[in-house]
Amino acid sequence: MTSLQDDTSAAPAAPFPTGFRWGAATAAYQIEGAAGEGGRGPSIWDTFCRTPGKVLNGENGDVAVDHYHRFREDVALMSSLGLTAYRFSISWPRVQPTGAGSFNSEGLDFYRRLVDALLEAGIEPWPTLYHWDLPQPLEDKGGWPERETAHRFAEYAAHVHAALGDRVHHWTTVNEPWCAAFLGYASGEHAPGRRDPSASLLAAHHLLLGHGLAVDAMRAETPGNRFGAAVNLYAVSPATDAPEDVDAARRIDGLQNRLFLDPLLLGRYPEDVLADTERYGFAPPDADLAVISRPIDQLGINYYSRHTVAGTPGEATQTASSPFSTYSPWVGSDHVRFVPAGRPVTGMGWEIDERGLYEVLTRLYREYPSLPLYITENGAGYDETPDGDGTVQDAGRIAYIDAHLRACHDAISEGVPLHGYFTWSLLDNFEWAWGYSKRFGLVHVDYATQRRVPKDSARWYADVIRRGGLPGRA
Repeated sequence: MTSLQDDTSAAPAAPFPTGFRWGAATAAYQIEGAAGEGGRGPSIWDTFCRTPGKVLNGENGDVAVDHYHRFREDVALMSSLGLTAYRFSISWPRVQPTGAGSFNSEGLDFYRRLVDALLEAGIEPWPTLYHWDLPQPLEDKGGWPERETAHRFAEYAAHVHAALGDRVHHWTTVNEPWCAAFLGYASGEHAPGRRDPSASLLAAHHLLLGHGLAVDAMRAETPGNRFGAAVNLYAVSPATDAPEDVDAARRIDGLQNRLFLDPLLLGRYPEDVLADTERYGFAPPDADLAVISRPIDQLGINYYSRHTVAGTPGEATQTASSPFSTYSPWVGSDHVRFVPAGRPVTGMGWEIDERGLYEVLTRLYREYPSLPLYITENGAGYDETPDGDGTVQDAGRIAYIDAHLRACHDAISEGVPLHGYFTWSLLDNFEWAWGYSKRFGLVHVDYATQRRVPKDSARWYADVIRRGGLPGRA
């Protein structure tokens, strides 16, 4: 496959540091397909997708974009873009179908082949061990609200790392524990579809505990490898200066950001969040914090939008500024609302606010211990279709990524130790509860034929990578 990078040689107007990692990201359930092949067991997403009314149009990831069979074609696409790193997730039920006990060598062999293909193409593999596809048998035993799940996760992590850790050196334990805990166990919007605030808080804690236990297990095997987690962070703003709105912003910031950052990086839970959630019996053991806060070598940041919130009475609203707002009724106030701020929105209805990414990065730099940071997800969902000549124009995505990369550049200029950027996503794919209705990929996928067509954004991103930075503003 020929390179998508052009032959121009103009120096970038906004250069990034030498060695900056340029990547794209995916997740196993969203792209692999082959749900019943190679010894893979069922995950909570297989079950959730078969529950009527849970996923748009009743769609599922049984085939997805068939990456399991087409991974070599996809690696060639990555190479044509000039990617230097690829973030993917490993399917727990493909590697360990029941989530405990015996492992499936055929499933693990798939990831061995993928890693080999990436390395042959000069692309650094960045696996994530948990991107929401919990083996269904573990959910049948209680899922993430049960402490035992954290120990099973560490066992699985150690096994995968033992198989790949000689060639794979950057590891992410859990992806977006906020989503896994609160969308899965509080709002019911994601698998396993439960609506139990108390269980969701336990799930959040055990996801963090599983992270710490996995870091311990993997580091004992290969101390020189680098380990971390990926958290989805938001800038949070009060709608007005009214005390009620300011307190609403504090509450949402606490549950969205500090509930995860403080245990991971400071070894403690925020006292105000513990007070807010006391009525749900959330009292995590202090002894666990020493495990959760094991030193990590990197932190992944997933960023898409800003939260603007109000604490004054009014109609609860799902708005453009809040992709995931249905947990608001249980954050300790009957009147926390997510409100639109009048910004342009993506095809997901999410407000576009690149300044929020700058704020997130500089806040981490100011308020938490310094460590290498990576943008592990950032992108925009739309619904493009190919033109008559086969090209896919997606100027909105180009503008979105350009603006957010400029925010990254501004943060780096102020000393933020940001070392890489992975756009979401490499390929159009199964977008969770939205089914196949929204597209985030740099590469368009015709779901009927599985034909891949690089969009204009793919060509633009390839040029940014080749230049090592951004062109001047038009």
